[in-house]
Amino acid sequence: MFGKKLYRSDMINCALCHNAPCSAACCKLDPAVLLRSIWFDNENTAAGILPDENPCAGCSAPCEEACVRPHQVPIRNLIGRLYEEVKPELEIAMPENEERLRTQLCGIPLENPFLLSSSVVASTYDMCARAFEAGWAGAAFKTICSLEIHEASPRYSAINGDNGGIIGFKNVEQLSDHSVEENMEIFRRLKANYPTKFILASIMGTDDEDWERLARLCQENGADAIELNFSCPNMAEGGLGSDIGQVPELVERFTAAARRGAKIPILAKLTPNVDRMSPAAEAARRGGADGIAAINTIKSIIGVNPHTYVSAPAVHGMSAVGGYSGNAVKPIALRFIAEMGHNPELADMHLSAMGGIECWSDALEFIMMGAGSVQVTTAVMQYGYRIIDDLKSGLNYYLAAKGLDNVSRVKGVGLEVVSDTTDVLERDTIVYPKFNMKKCIGCGRCEISCADGGHQAITLSPERRPQMNAAKCVGCHLCVLVCPQRAIKSSGRRIVKKT
Repeated sequence: MFGKKLYRSDMINCALCHNAPCSAACCKLDPAVLLRSIWFDNENTAAGILPDENPCAGCSAPCEEACVRPHQVPIRNLIGRLYEEVKPELEIAMPENEERLRTQLCGIPLENPFLLSSSVVASTYDMCARAFEAGWAGAAFKTICSLEIHEASPRYSAINGDNGGIIGFKNVEQLSDHSVEENMEIFRRLKANYPTKFILASIMGTDDEDWERLARLCQENGADAIELNFSCPNMAEGGLGSDIGQVPELVERFTAAARRGAKIPILAKLTPNVDRMSPAAEAARRGGADGIAAINTIKSIIGVNPHTYVSAPAVHGMSAVGGYSGNAVKPIALRFIAEMGHNPELADMHLSAMGGIECWSDALEFIMMGAGSVQVTTAVMQYGYRIIDDLKSGLNYYLAAKGLDNVSRVKGVGLEVVSDTTDVLERDTIVYPKFNMKKCIGCGRCEISCADGGHQAITLSPERRPQMNAAKCVGCHLCVLVCPQRAIKSSGRRIVKKT
């Protein structure tokens, strides 16, 4: 059982607390860990670490009383369902080690494919050290530059979901506000204290000489590889960041400049604010890059205030286009990674993917599109470094259940069955939806969506049960997507269209 996210609706009120009171109130389990695993699509691991006997049976549920939202999260019921519905279906025992997660980035070993991406989450020694201790394989350090950086306040805004969680995140943040010398000292300390962790030094130069100088300094001070920031959309000065990434000639030029300064692997971090990423990626390769990192944030405007007319974040009555990230951008990021994964000119280059990764199955999707490593920021900003536990355990369990001895076995396996155009799709059959009447609550969402957004193929009976008119149904599966009970799914049966 993978990727079903069975219980998220029951966790709508869970705050995913730090030092959670529910765990402090329980003497037999760690409910907070179990709830977090459920939230991050990792029910298998949650069920796998449970003892054989359910300690919640007959318990008065002090965890629910101690909850910061007392009795609003059905913790005992959720754990009971893990026992009843998930644990009996586990295909294998929990893996004893994480050896199958080991991989490499341009020949340099990684403990696992999970890195922090270049941002505030990897901007000081202490932050990187705590992330390494938590289990992250490495970090792309916040972009180093010789510019004077002065940040705005506030500089973040977001689009939130029903439970208050962030769906899409906007920032107008720039680069590291530490001096180059301060950042070099951080690299030396990190490499001395965490020699097995991967340090990816993100840099942004102002001219050829600056790109070369920064690359040389990072190599001399312990960086394992260099990431060239051709993608930041928030630069106060023109001609930097994403302004470079949109011009392949500049990408090639400044990649070559950085290559003159360093012999360690170089990744070009490219902007998604283009139609196609391949021209810039091919230019980076010509300039001497060993890999590509993508995507950076997407230029955006969100949250226009109806009273002040200013979009968020508002800074003294003004705002600006900023970078959009979070789970909402994952489909766009996957599209760009697949584009590069398909490109034979980039076949020997490492792809380090990012863009909306929150759980292990998100990461797996990028790996199946050709990524060799994945990077995370927005989810860490929202939930903390602790998400690495479920990223690793979820992916590890999946690989073990599939009988795969290494994460590299799934690299690129999805590329053959995804196309850049829809002309490859079979169009002569229909796959009808299938209704589970035991789950159906008679809300009528399927009927109204089909009537107003589909093909008028569903009606409700007097008993408020959906009835499908096969003569009208085209198999679009809109009803499958809108059903709040997940009581509709694909039948899997292909019916030849009537001519």
